[in-house]
Amino acid sequence: MTLTGLAACGRKEKTAEPPPTPDGPPQGSLEWAVAGPWRAQDKVRDAARHPMETLRFFGLQPRMTVVEFWPGSGWWTEILAPYLAEGAGKYVAAGFQTGPGADPSQVALMAAFQQRFTNDRRLYGEIELSAFGPTSGPVTAAGSADMVLFMRSIHAWMAAGIAEKAFADAYAALRPGGVLGIEQHRLGPEEDQDPAAANGYVQEAFVKQLAAEAGFAFVAASEINANERDTKDHPFGVETLPPMGLTAPRGSPPNPAFDRSKYDEIGESDRMTLRFRKPE
Repeated sequence: MTLTGLAACGRKEKTAEPPPTPDGPPQGSLEWAVAGPWRAQDKVRDAARHPMETLRFFGLQPRMTVVEFWPGSGWWTEILAPYLAEGAGKYVAAGFQTGPGADPSQVALMAAFQQRFTNDRRLYGEIELSAFGPTSGPVTAAGSADMVLFMRSIHAWMAAGIAEKAFADAYAALRPGGVLGIEQHRLGPEEDQDPAAANGYVQEAFVKQLAAEAGFAFVAASEINANERDTKDHPFGVETLPPMGLTAPRGSPPNPAFDRSKYDEIGESDRMTLRFRKPE
């Protein structure tokens, strides 16, 4: 045996160091977007809204073009925009239609949304802003979207008489094979459907009918966002429940004597979660 061989026999071989464990989910993953520290104020609702499970059910992918109708203050935007920006996708926010005669509260909400999400392009990417309303035009280029999301807004469109327009505009925006994902407060099938959905609840069968009339094919339903504790019978409609937590009719001063305990115990509403497809 050579001297080199003897030396090798007496030397303890060095084992490979394990790769460092990352501090969190891989950047750009959906887990990363949901866990993002920029969501600090909104994460408390994740247990009720199930963002990860909901978006996976819809089939979200990082390179998609996604249009969200009426994103409000941006609860879903702060997940979708960073995820799509990292994945070379595109996020389109079809917000309230503003202009002469517009609701001042909606105008203010859109201004706050734009201020928040267009001034941090490093995180949120280049968000495309458009509008949906009674007289709005296309929400984005026809046939360019891979996914459209209706997140708890159909009742408001029914009240405004524009629910059919929402489905038609979504159909026009989607490419053949594109997905329409819907989350909506769910009325019991035994209840009569108010055409204006004044209490905020809509029958699942009615939503499916609206989608079918627009040309969509139903794909699947999920109970991800179901809540069997929700009786759907609340003094101020669905907004009696968290997160709104009304204690008086909308527009009235809060009622400090109103007992919220049983409504807080119910939690957020019972909601349908549906996936539709624009036929090829």
